[in-house]
Amino acid sequence: MAEFQWPWEYTFPPFFTLQPHEETRRQQLKVWTDLFLKYLKHVNRFTIGINDQNLPLFCNESINRRLSPELILLILEQLQQSGHAAPLDKRRQEWQVYSYTLEEYGNMVYDWIQETGQTNSICTLYELVSGENSTQTEFHNMDEAVLLNALRLLEEKGKCELIEMDGSHGVKFF
Repeated sequence: MAEFQWPWEYTFPPFFTLQPHEETRRQQLKVWTDLFLKYLKHVNRFTIGINDQNLPLFCNESINRRLSPELILLILEQLQQSGHAAPLDKRRQEWQVYSYTLEEYGNMVYDWIQETGQTNSICTLYELVSGENSTQTEFHNMDEAVLLNALRLLEEKGKCELIEMDGSHGVKFF
């Protein structure tokens, strides 16, 4: 895996402090939300905790700066508004974050199923995210919990049916 390319703002100390001017703050949050999505996609990580203070995303040791938990929460809430994150607990300390919205992931999987002629067949979640047939897809190596949430949206639309067997999940596509 190639080394992650940090944006120039990451080396700018004020970037790590919420800016008081509204337009500057709006731009700052836009850069942070984009950075969260790009970084987490690069490291293939779908869950983060607000208190993961040693995560390079939250902390730039070279300039001795780190994001406050309040700013991390604000960024995650922005991602939630755009459909790219959801809290995993009531205290909003642990979050799922995804590069694409759950609807976009669901559509990617469904389109791939149709393209590969797998409608009316049953697949395990493992086959979808880790199978050799899906290696060229955006959802390959996706966290299975995120995939399950995306598939639930497809199920609501009548495009698939989730099947649970002995604690693991399968899915039949229509």
